[in-house]
Amino acid sequence: MKSRIITVLMTLLAPLTLCAQGVKIEFFTPSIVHVVKYPGQPVTPESKVIIAKPQEVKLTRKGSTTSSSELTVQLNEKTGCLTFMTAKGKVLLREKSHTFAPLNQTFTLDKDEAIYGLGTIQNGKMNRRGEHKRMEQSNLEDFQNVIQSIKGWGIYWDNYAPTQFDDDVRGMSLTSEAGDVIDYYFMYGGSADGVIAKMRHLSGDVPMFPLWTYGFWQSKERYKTAAETESIVDKYRELQVPLDGIIQDWQYWGSNYLWNAMDFLAEDFANGKQMIQNVHQKHAHFMISIWASFGPQTQQFRELDAKGLLLSIETWPQSGISHIWPPRMDYPSGVKVYDAFSPEARAIYWKYLKKLYDYGTDAWWMDSTDPDFFNPKESDYQHPVTGGTWRSLRNAFPLETVRGIYQAQRKDDRGKRIFIMTRSSFAGQQHYGSNMWSGDVASSWEMLRNQIPAGLSFTLTGNPNFNTDIGGFFCGSYNTKGSGSAPKNPQFQELYVRWMQYGLFCPVFRSHGADAPREIWQFGEPGTPVYQSIKNLIDFRYRLIPYLYSTASQVTNNNFSYMRPLFSDFAADKKVWDMTDEFMFGRSILACPIVEAQYTQEKIVKEDAMTGWDKKNLKIEELENGSNKQLQSFNPSTFESLKSATKYLPKGANWYDFWTGKLYKGGQNVVLTTRFDQVPMFVRAGSIVPLGPVMQYVGEKPWDNLEIRIYPGADAEFSLYEDEGDGYNYEQGYYSNIIFTWTDRTRTLHISARQGGYKGMILERKFTLMLPDGTTKTIDYNGNQVTVKL
Repeated sequence: MKSRIITVLMTLLAPLTLCAQGVKIEFFTPSIVHVVKYPGQPVTPESKVIIAKPQEVKLTRKGSTTSSSELTVQLNEKTGCLTFMTAKGKVLLREKSHTFAPLNQTFTLDKDEAIYGLGTIQNGKMNRRGEHKRMEQSNLEDFQNVIQSIKGWGIYWDNYAPTQFDDDVRGMSLTSEAGDVIDYYFMYGGSADGVIAKMRHLSGDVPMFPLWTYGFWQSKERYKTAAETESIVDKYRELQVPLDGIIQDWQYWGSNYLWNAMDFLAEDFANGKQMIQNVHQKHAHFMISIWASFGPQTQQFRELDAKGLLLSIETWPQSGISHIWPPRMDYPSGVKVYDAFSPEARAIYWKYLKKLYDYGTDAWWMDSTDPDFFNPKESDYQHPVTGGTWRSLRNAFPLETVRGIYQAQRKDDRGKRIFIMTRSSFAGQQHYGSNMWSGDVASSWEMLRNQIPAGLSFTLTGNPNFNTDIGGFFCGSYNTKGSGSAPKNPQFQELYVRWMQYGLFCPVFRSHGADAPREIWQFGEPGTPVYQSIKNLIDFRYRLIPYLYSTASQVTNNNFSYMRPLFSDFAADKKVWDMTDEFMFGRSILACPIVEAQYTQEKIVKEDAMTGWDKKNLKIEELENGSNKQLQSFNPSTFESLKSATKYLPKGANWYDFWTGKLYKGGQNVVLTTRFDQVPMFVRAGSIVPLGPVMQYVGEKPWDNLEIRIYPGADAEFSLYEDEGDGYNYEQGYYSNIIFTWTDRTRTLHISARQGGYKGMILERKFTLMLPDGTTKTIDYNGNQVTVKL
């Protein structure tokens, strides 16, 4: 039987009102149900997110119950409420009530049912039970309207207006500020991974990023000349510290009246095109900041304004004078956000951006894709945009502007994979070459702790690509010895190194921030404890790239995630349901970063994205009296002393300490001896982890002798993925996989014949096999299968 739409019209006796209501149920797949509720005539809303088409699904109907092979949906014809069950009749989720004014849907959850997702909420929590949140895109928090349960179901609420999420004794509810119909998708995946797979089926898979993007990135707010930007690459090469990406932040265009002109118009960037070419000659890649708004003197502004494609909202920057803070409001900038919902406006945007693409730019830093929206007025929300009003489409702005760049560049393919870093994200954005960072976060231990659950919650919406400003964006409270002195402050040094150890496990490994420079040499001389800790981390990141890139192929092809909350793999262990300081990095590595000060006293910083800019409003307090006295007498060698930390090892596996090889049983807390220059991490027994060589940039050295670490205790399999590293030939099948299979009972490693191929692949190589006890064996591999007994 073909997929069918079942429409049930009913009448409800509401207080003083008799009204007709409709419920439309559509099985997209056997495990995905599209639900639309409407107050009048039946409608089929057009989605900005859903790109999948309904499949042919065999359905059976018995009375008010409709079933596929995986799901049963039961309709209460009196209330219009639905109950979602497994094919065997186990209740997954019940609707409780709904209204159209306001547009609300309320569900009933089990008493102890944990729920997750929604987006990058910066409150340090994983479980969304008891949460009350108005979801509107902003600098620090972004929302995707995807929620999932520990029971294995998920919901995508297909509405783009600001939406209130509430969970309390009345139920779990979503209430949107605009929209004519209730429109959502119920997904049953059976697990966190399963729900993510369903969401990507609906909204799109995750394209591969260039191999070089997994290296180290350096940035700051901001490099003020082309010579300075280029010199950063020179210094990294001189010090022999690995670097793959350099980022040029804002104002390379000159005056704020020329805001986002998408060209090097500032006098100190007159040689911008040559700078990019020079960066490439130094074996690095170049990313540049672009915005969703334009100054009144730009060509873009004039063309968009003439077509009525600019919004009236107040945005950043507010003043046309760039070097004075707070903003001189008597010199308004006149900067306006463009209508990203308009195909014509997106085409104009790309027409001008193409100049930077022609110069050789490798990647886009799309800032303020929320976008910044100051002093909102009701009239702003009612402002018409293409296809609706600012209120009705507000939250989908980042999706539309990012999609516009992705689609345009794919049409103008020059052998570069698209890489976009963006400050905001909506559902489905994973399909358009974007990685989101968590905004202008403060430099504090509390904020570091918040980044872990924020990133994991983002991942659970189907978007796997997340990163943060390592060290936090605003570090001014640590400038105790003058402007820019934070990197010499032991409190900031400790925070920065620990944040970097967390960043090691993010898909993008990027140092950035304001108030003080963050380059490695700012933290001391080579060989000193802080400098060496940073260098060791960067070196180690490059060793992890074969593991990380192979994980990337699984993200693209098998709906994996890089950063995985522990309940994704260990849902039976209730102790991990709300764990916020540990997570899986890929399938094998348990990341346990240190997120509390061990060597200095923690500084409490109270600021948000705006108070961070307005230094007069910055409120700082010390955790204990006397910390300044401690800083004055602090000896850098203190960082060389050993400390301890307690970490939990999930039940359901045994775990090897990555650094010592010691084996621990899962389901227990362990007290670890910790070092400043190492991040605690474990590997699941029954894993295979490939490690590459340390190199100055991706591609400097061939992967012709990878170290293959085998962790016994269970059978294991790992697929080593390789391709050209850039371009989209992989979509045509130009890549290879070498599958390593460990049979624990016989202690045998089988290496498959190479599957597939691509231009420039290594035909003959070595693999150095290593066990946790130090057993090592090097073998030759020429593409044919090999079996080794260890």
